[in-house]
Amino acid sequence: MEDAKIVDLYLSRDESAISHTAEKYGSKLRQIANQILNDTSSAEECENDTYFEAWNRIPPHEPRTYLFAFLGRIARHIAIDVCRRNASQKRQALFCELTAEMEECVSDGNNVENEVEAKELSRTIGVFLDSCSEEQRNVFVRRYWFFDTIPEICARTGYSRSKVKSMLFRMREGLREALKKEGFSL
Repeated sequence: MEDAKIVDLYLSRDESAISHTAEKYGSKLRQIANQILNDTSSAEECENDTYFEAWNRIPPHEPRTYLFAFLGRIARHIAIDVCRRNASQKRQALFCELTAEMEECVSDGNNVENEVEAKELSRTIGVFLDSCSEEQRNVFVRRYWFFDTIPEICARTGYSRSKVKSMLFRMREGLREALKKEGFSL
């Protein structure tokens, strides 16, 4: 079923929207959560929580042309929240490693609390990624959105480990410079 029709089901509060969503995107949503949590049962819970959250957010949102991105963002945030709750008991190395890598680029140690600044930061990162090649964007998004490991990115792209690592390093440096130009203090 097409995304626009699934969104229409949500808007008409038809519960079959959830089953159509699960059929079309369930495995991808579980994969996003599992990459963060590395726990199949927790990933399944995140998937179910994603459907609940989508039910509550549609309306007012109407993601007819970007349903998977909308759902993926929800699933990712839910999984990160679960990871943070788990981290209060025990840190998960991959999540901490990736967070530290990106934090070097986008933070001076203070959290961006102002929603306007957060939107501007998001816009700046989007503009930066638009200026990168498709292969660079794919590697960057696989690493920092989907939390793929370096070996997983290598297997997916056919690039060597050193190429992927140097590509990510250069992109973080480029992102840091782009953020400085836009006035973000690092």
